Amino acid sequence: MRTASRCLAAAAILLLAVPAAAQAPVTALVGATVIDIDGGAPIADATVLIEGETIATVGPRGSVAIPAGARVVPMPGKWLIPGLMNMHVHFGLKLPGAAGDALLKETDGEQTLRMAGNAWKALQAGVTTVRLVHTENGNDFALKRAIARGEVKGPRIESAGELIVPTGGHGFREVDGPYGFAQAAREQFKRGASWIKIAISGGISDTHGAIGAAPMTDDEIRTLIEVAHRNGMKVTAHNGSVTAAEQALKYGVDCFEHGYFLDEKTLRRMKAQNVWLVPTMVVSQPGAHEFYRRIGSPDWYLKRVELVGRDHWAMLQNAIRLGVDIALGTDQFPHEPNDGTTATVAEAELYVKAGMTPLKALQAGTIQTARMLGLDAKVGRIAAGQYADILALDADPTRDIKALRTIGFVMKGGDIVRDDDNLAVPRA
Repeated sequence: MRTASRCLAAAAILLLAVPAAAQAPVTALVGATVIDIDGGAPIADATVLIEGETIATVGPRGSVAIPAGARVVPMPGKWLIPGLMNMHVHFGLKLPGAAGDALLKETDGEQTLRMAGNAWKALQAGVTTVRLVHTENGNDFALKRAIARGEVKGPRIESAGELIVPTGGHGFREVDGPYGFAQAAREQFKRGASWIKIAISGGISDTHGAIGAAPMTDDEIRTLIEVAHRNGMKVTAHNGSVTAAEQALKYGVDCFEHGYFLDEKTLRRMKAQNVWLVPTMVVSQPGAHEFYRRIGSPDWYLKRVELVGRDHWAMLQNAIRLGVDIALGTDQFPHEPNDGTTATVAEAELYVKAGMTPLKALQAGTIQTARMLGLDAKVGRIAAGQYADILALDADPTRDIKALRTIGFVMKGGDIVRDDDNLAVPRA
């Protein structure tokens, strides 16, 4: 009898504890205008009800009941958009110059800590999801796990692991022959990659090799893409070469980074095959010059930047005109100063300057990037069922993309990580 009584008492304690543990915190963002990222009418004087990590309800203030005990954040005069997404990020970036030379002996532990600092700065800048497109030795996956466990704060991470290149190519992991590329791709998959990145032409930061060259063989490209697709990974290619682009398109590449010298014929084929373009325009345009001076870039590097800038800009204008799918990416730290704002915001502004509407540029950094990643069911919109990745601005970015320069509130997964105006501070 005594044993039975103890069991019943323990069961009662457990039953009382379960509801309290299972109850997610509730936050209500009240009074802002919510942008419909799909192009519909905005919701004025809205309430966004958030339960735990996800959005429960979005609607006009009078139509959404706020539960007792919820944290209420008043946001009159603000405009809410989904968290920004940056698809070409290296949190461990090292470039030619004094700053890069200082990191030559950096250990994996030192690099991962530096990456964590850059991830936090990116999140503070309003970037809530990133795709990493090269990090050495699995340090990107270590950071991704740490963020997922809540040990450090940073954006959601999708990663390609190490950049795979032929010997002498533009990158870190050098391999040769179709089976060398196959093994390298499988190793990235084993580590947790959802993408594979290859370099099919030279790059700006190379001291050798032409940006317009095509050093990989057909068998190498075909085998790598086949292996990646068989393992459920997409393939993106660093590329500035028309010849290399045509070669990769033949075998089913999913995305091109940069695309410096791509011509109209190639862009039309990309459009027909639903191949994505991540332009990284900020790296070749004048806004990056201050960054290059600050890191001590050598003259030869600056000359290569100048070499590609004009053609790169014309390529972007053609891609926009032809309707190629574009996802925002910078190849600078997402938070890096560029042209008076961050690199991420400057990239979106360049898209508008090249011919996009402000809404299209905003979509390129939100719902389009989510669609490219295959994550649009969970991120990219302010809608019920999506992660509560939300930014607050002082103006409407669908009228003027420069409204993105006014980001002062950042929420990721229901967690407020930036609140410049102390909107979430309880009022007396």
